[in-house]
Amino acid sequence: MYLSEVEHNPAPKGDYAVLIEMLRGAGAEVPQIMHLFAFKPEATDHLRRFTQAVMRGPSPLEPKFRELIAAFVSSRNRCKFCAGSHVAVAAKLYGDDALVQAVVADYGSAPISDAEKLLLSYLEKLTEAPASTSAEDVGRLRAAGWSDEAIYDAVSVCAMFNFYNRWIEGSGVQDMSVEGYARSADRLASVGYAGRSER
Repeated sequence: MYLSEVEHNPAPKGDYAVLIEMLRGAGAEVPQIMHLFAFKPEATDHLRRFTQAVMRGPSPLEPKFRELIAAFVSSRNRCKFCAGSHVAVAAKLYGDDALVQAVVADYGSAPISDAEKLLLSYLEKLTEAPASTSAEDVGRLRAAGWSDEAIYDAVSVCAMFNFYNRWIEGSGVQDMSVEGYARSADRLASVGYAGRSER
């Protein structure tokens, strides 16, 4: 990553510092995003809890669809690390890698519902041209069957990953191996984003 003092921090703190040591002790690949969390946990602990609430909290949207949104938004932003991570988690939760890859490649022809395609179209606009979103867009989502709570939750996932994509890219977090993404997906699919003390 670009920030060597963050990556090689001699005194990482918090839950992610423990995870980093566990992975290193097992000879496993360490996702560089963990260094961002371990550098200033007084700030990032709030982000971790927010992420858990957005991605795994009560919602009309299933966790697997929220992970699909994360993968979709990250792919639109061409964030390799986040796209790779969340494609892997979504594929794990759906049990269908081909479906997730199809959505990321061309959601318009992917085997998902028309309502899901319409919602992804809105999130694509929100990601690429946020000022162009309108009340009419939201009206079409409601007409397709999405509740205000579902739209709120989808927008929250989208907005959060637009932040994450820029945090990752601006810090120079590097892509991982296929094995690294698979290991990370196993962990996120089973325990989510909660800290060790919150599980």
